[in-house]
Amino acid sequence: MKQKLNPFLFSSLLFFASCSSKSSNPVKEQKPNVLIILADDLGYGDVSCFGQKNYKTPNIDNLAERGVSCTGFYVPTPYCAPSRATLLTGRFPLRHGLVKNPTPDAGINDIGINASEITLGNVFQEAGYRTKCIGKWHLGHKPEYFPVKHGFDEYYGILYSNDMRPVQIIENMDTVEYPVDQRLLTQKYTNKAIEFITVNKNKPFFLHLCQAMPHKPLAASEKFYTPDTPDDLYTDVIRELDWSVGEIMNTLKSLKILDNTIVIFMSDNGPWYGGSTGGFKGMKATNWEGGIRVPFIISYPEVFPENKKTDVPCWSPDIFPTLLALTNVSTTSQNVLDGKDITEILKGKQTIHEPVFSMHNNQLMSVRKGDWKLFVHNPGYFKKVDLSTWRDSRGPDGTTIIAPAEQSNPGHYPGIIPTKTGNDIQLYNLKNDPAESNDLSVLNSEKVNELLQDCQKFEASLIPLK
Repeated sequence: MKQKLNPFLFSSLLFFASCSSKSSNPVKEQKPNVLIILADDLGYGDVSCFGQKNYKTPNIDNLAERGVSCTGFYVPTPYCAPSRATLLTGRFPLRHGLVKNPTPDAGINDIGINASEITLGNVFQEAGYRTKCIGKWHLGHKPEYFPVKHGFDEYYGILYSNDMRPVQIIENMDTVEYPVDQRLLTQKYTNKAIEFITVNKNKPFFLHLCQAMPHKPLAASEKFYTPDTPDDLYTDVIRELDWSVGEIMNTLKSLKILDNTIVIFMSDNGPWYGGSTGGFKGMKATNWEGGIRVPFIISYPEVFPENKKTDVPCWSPDIFPTLLALTNVSTTSQNVLDGKDITEILKGKQTIHEPVFSMHNNQLMSVRKGDWKLFVHNPGYFKKVDLSTWRDSRGPDGTTIIAPAEQSNPGHYPGIIPTKTGNDIQLYNLKNDPAESNDLSVLNSEKVNELLQDCQKFEASLIPLK
């Protein structure tokens, strides 16, 4: 049976009027609020509801118990900027055009989100929502790329990764803090989020909360940092991130708007050293499962059941059309989307999703369809590092990057270490082999050809980069 790969248009989303009539309660005058909590480099296995055994994340676990967890959720790239742009636009990186990371201290300053892209901020702003982005943006750090130029009424945070110099906090268009003590970042971002929610409790809002942690350099406030127990800074950081989720959920509850708020918790890509992939191969910057499969939780009691899990492979381009459907927000934009509304999948009423793809730089890397994953280019291997000479040039220095000296290193590889293979084409059955250890491409040429055709069709649908 042929899979339909044509992208979805905004006009296909105007079906969700039934949401307002499904309940016996009177129809709410206020549209649902939308809150996305996006962690940075959080691994699949970094939270206890996705398998972490060494520590607990009770607040994130409670969020999962309130809603739906996706155990097969993907991002299109195993690194920051393209993944973040896809979340906000619903478009694959080769379509929206941001395929690399803007990096100020490497002189990569002239790339960012295109002016023609329509973000979730734009759409919700147009629909009368108050919009704010807090934390890491990484969609460009020149003024024309700032969040307030792309659909957000307000912005507060670091425009790129917290290990890229100069580390400075921007509020709207202005620098308000330099240098930045990163031990206070999670706390500051949380307080700003609570302030925004409280001020806008009586009007619909869209809050995109992009925490810096657990991206390096790892840093936690005094309340959570345990210097007396070395080698567990990563745990301290995750415990504070979990605290933040709890504070925000408690605020929504105390303001009596929790049930009218769609809450998403996820990561932008897999973990760096020190994190956990939950037993998958690879890590951040690789297209193995450990680099592109991330924890994903959505809670909205008006629509979704409690404590539900789905293993249907979905991906971050689905977030845009799903949120528009859940909020019954329409737009006049005609930008092509690469995701689909997955409401019925999240409810457990559908079990089929179109193929999901990953890429690296400007090259398509893999496709997953059902239980099968095909690499069309070699995903690479881990090169052994001499820890006696290894140094992180972007590590804490006490002046430009302020964070604890205790940091993770290549000795703390977060997943199964990939070894060298010579094949570009590799085929894995993830249901039977989630560790991607048994290449079945030679034994199953029919499946290889089927997935290659899916890749070719998808690539043909993309507008080539200029």
